[in-house]
Amino acid sequence: MALFAKRLGIDLGTFYTRVAEGGQVILQEPTMAAIVVQEQKMVAWGQEAQDMYGRVPDSLEVTRPLMNGVIADYEITEYLLEALMRKVGGAMRFFRPTVMVTVPYGVTSVESRAVHEASLQAGAREVFLIQQPLAAAIGVDLPIGTPSGNMLLCLGGGATQAAVLAMYGIVAAETMRAGGMALDEAIVGYVRKKYGLIIGQLTAEQIKLRIGAAVPQDEEQSAEIQGQDQVTGLPRPATLTTGEVVEALREPLRDIIETARRVLEKTPPELVSDIIDRGVALTGGGALLRGVDKLMTKELGVPAYRVDNPTTCTAEGAARGLAMYNLLRRNLPAV
Repeated sequence: MALFAKRLGIDLGTFYTRVAEGGQVILQEPTMAAIVVQEQKMVAWGQEAQDMYGRVPDSLEVTRPLMNGVIADYEITEYLLEALMRKVGGAMRFFRPTVMVTVPYGVTSVESRAVHEASLQAGAREVFLIQQPLAAAIGVDLPIGTPSGNMLLCLGGGATQAAVLAMYGIVAAETMRAGGMALDEAIVGYVRKKYGLIIGQLTAEQIKLRIGAAVPQDEEQSAEIQGQDQVTGLPRPATLTTGEVVEALREPLRDIIETARRVLEKTPPELVSDIIDRGVALTGGGALLRGVDKLMTKELGVPAYRVDNPTTCTAEGAARGLAMYNLLRRNLPAV
């Protein structure tokens, strides 16, 4: 029966969950669920739940079951994983999938066990865990099987991870439990402080994607936003420019740079010389922010570049990791 079962890589992220098979992403959905509060029953998930965010009565709650890359609500995560696996594999009664699920570097044994158990309860036959930087490195074809150093900066929605890899393992790494969501919150705070307007996290994310940048741009863009006046409570528009978004993001980006610097400081000198030659690979949704590669190159003194598949490489690497299990197993998280 295992012969017909699917082998899936699942990148369980704070913002998005992606499922890959054979090194190719076959499903991508927001990591969100809509719950009937009284019954604690899931009525919608993924994009459908995200469309409801901030627009539902008190009887419903739209929630993110993961925070900062780890499970915050075990039951909802289990429901979500079950829905994802059912969508990908149909009825799994006879041919339950083997899955490799990503977790942030440095998670505790309790956090790892929660992911493992939730995946088994959701219908997986066998579950393996892999650190996100290692999965991303496999997904972007970095030569991590050699004794030379490769550095990767995962700019995720809920966590930022900097890692140096060699010989199928992580040599030095650090995880900051903040990421793209911290950038959105910085925009929310900036708009409230400068314009006296209250905007939601999804609005801030749209601003970041449309006109956001990590460094000042030659071409200044602007976007009109609608918010709630914090004095009168009435709707009011405001216009935000790229320069203002750059200013708003300065502080959280500085924290990301510091995380990468600390990892470089504790990397063996032999590997640092390899990294200077090869550069730092930027992955995750945060890598799509305009100019973030230029900012990292300037601040770290090492060339930084955005990979071709920044948002999907972690899921693709997790799927490929199943085929490489014998090479990787000594470096995978114990459950």
